[in-house]
Amino acid sequence: MKLSRYFLVLLVFAACNTPHAVYDYDQQIDFQQYSNYALFPDFRSGMSQLDENRLLNSLETAMQQKGFIKSEEPGIYINIYTEEFQQDNRSRVGVGLGGGGGNVGVGGSVGIPLGQMDTYLKLTFDFIDVKNDNLVWQAVVESPFNYDASPEKRQAQFDKIVAKALEGYPPKK
Repeated sequence: MKLSRYFLVLLVFAACNTPHAVYDYDQQIDFQQYSNYALFPDFRSGMSQLDENRLLNSLETAMQQKGFIKSEEPGIYINIYTEEFQQDNRSRVGVGLGGGGGNVGVGGSVGIPLGQMDTYLKLTFDFIDVKNDNLVWQAVVESPFNYDASPEKRQAQFDKIVAKALEGYPPKK
């Protein structure tokens, strides 16, 4: 019984730190036709040069694992853009006061926030058909991100983000 409690607590903490993804795609496309890719010609992720390089290293490794080849004559362009946002971490201390007498009771409470806001990255991965210049597949991934983390931990986070994004490719029709 104790083991299951610890497992449940571990599961809750692990779920809070994993990327979440949403996928969309063109249902008319045969995704088996794509085997070569390149970055979108006007690629700008909106990240620092170091983080962008980490992201691109993760992407290149993951695309190779999916059987894609980086090419000068690609079938699809990949564009990635990012957005940073802050989210309340929901940690609170509750303070309550109550009293009563006879048949009357009065109470009040307030939640005092602890810590600071959490930083999240929202990365949008667009796969664009080169011939038709159409968006054919998209993944939007939201993930907590710590800018104070070491370079190794940041690379590991980008690896998780890219893996989560490409988990939905090719789409299962």
